Amino acid sequence: MAGSSPSQSPATKETTISDLDEDTIAHCAAYMNLRDVCNLAMTSTSLKRLAYSDSIWQHFFREHWHQQIPSSHSSGTSRKARELYLTRHTELQQFKFLDPFSLDFFPHVEPINHLLLHKNRIFFAQGSLVGMINLDGYQKGTDHFVHTLSDHRARITSMRLFSLNGFSLLRGNTAEVLVTSSCDHSIRLWWKGSCLRCWRGHNGPVLSLSNKLLGEDSCKVLASGGEDCTVRLWSLSSSGKRGRHALKATLYGHEKPVNLMSVAGHKTSLLVTMSRDSKVRVWDTSTTTSSAVRSSFCVGMTSFPGAPVNMKCYESLLYVAAGSSVTAVDLRTMQKVITAAVHQSKLYSFDVVPSKSLICTGGDDRAMLWDIRKNQESLTPKPIAELDGHCGPVTLLHMDPYKIVTGGPDDECVNVWEVDTGVQTNSLPCFNGLSGCNAMAVDGSRVTTATYSQDLTVLRFRDYHNAKNPLTKLESEPSSKFWDSLSDGNSND
Repeated sequence: MAGSSPSQSPATKETTISDLDEDTIAHCAAYMNLRDVCNLAMTSTSLKRLAYSDSIWQHFFREHWHQQIPSSHSSGTSRKARELYLTRHTELQQFKFLDPFSLDFFPHVEPINHLLLHKNRIFFAQGSLVGMINLDGYQKGTDHFVHTLSDHRARITSMRLFSLNGFSLLRGNTAEVLVTSSCDHSIRLWWKGSCLRCWRGHNGPVLSLSNKLLGEDSCKVLASGGEDCTVRLWSLSSSGKRGRHALKATLYGHEKPVNLMSVAGHKTSLLVTMSRDSKVRVWDTSTTTSSAVRSSFCVGMTSFPGAPVNMKCYESLLYVAAGSSVTAVDLRTMQKVITAAVHQSKLYSFDVVPSKSLICTGGDDRAMLWDIRKNQESLTPKPIAELDGHCGPVTLLHMDPYKIVTGGPDDECVNVWEVDTGVQTNSLPCFNGLSGCNAMAVDGSRVTTATYSQDLTVLRFRDYHNAKNPLTKLESEPSSKFWDSLSDGNSND
């Protein structure tokens, strides 16, 4: 009878998460990020109970708001600690506080046409100039926290920020690259305050840039639309500073200048473009070849009444705002599936949160909130809320799963609203004594607004992440209902 060799050990059983005791799992989960903990809670009933434990949510408080950790006696149950965290997180996202961290910047006197807010930096365009503000540098007191990029020779028409990983032009680094287009017929890529690439090919002003990069990670492609009615594709992995080999394809078919571009959500090779006559074309860029000049890559077309306002792709749906309505189109069939919103007047702006089936539109003197699901059942869509309080057209509109932020050139403030109900949560003055919001950028619990007058241009930055004083609270409720200070010994700040 054959026996096993003494040197051979029996196969050891792999340890799984279910083999660990509850204290060990809870200790490990306290060092996960919020998304991972949410995924853990959906795994099983026992892990859900652990994912709701005090230690995990106390850790999140220490990580995000170390001076406002809920005291152990106020937590009560394990569910309460989680609710405290989520309540505070939601209200910070909705700007429901009086004391954000605030900074004002005063660039040269000229309107700000484009504004981006990302991590610790603010990007803005004034005419042909690009400005970059390093917020960390400003707070540390360094002299050079503002950079001005002046390579363009005419008005900047579009500004995008893309994250690139391992590309040769970044010397293998992972970084955010700023891309700008201009009426000087050029597209420029910026990194660390210098121009890495300058692409020329359009026979006129470049009017639009794609909101995302097309293609796979190893071969990213940027799309641009021009006054010359063409769509051009540029390879970011090309060599040569002047972009001699960057032009991958030129796509013809539009009869008017190309104003808007968006990349499909369900297929990164599909590019949707819209021209000034509100005609939409869908291009499959995966079939393009080097230096291709064709119109055969167009895989779908449709058109809309009225002037184009904006368009956004989510998964296989395309939402188009044109004239006085917002229409959803299925990119797989090019069929118009629903008219989601209809204004009595002209549209100036719109945004959408598909996960909540909500659309917000900006009109002559107010914004309106619409439920897409209700409008599917009605021939005459009706808003679920009207967002008043504007003195003119609502040209600026941001919408995310927590809030809506609206503003315009005649308003002294930008208004903040709960996304689910349309209830106003705050009103933020752009700058004391000045009216008119020219540009706005929102990033989570932070917002930047730009105001311009004949004598002054102001960029106002607000960060609500560490705000403590609620904007409103019931008189019968203690101020520590949703958050408490660390302890009596640490309350002197």
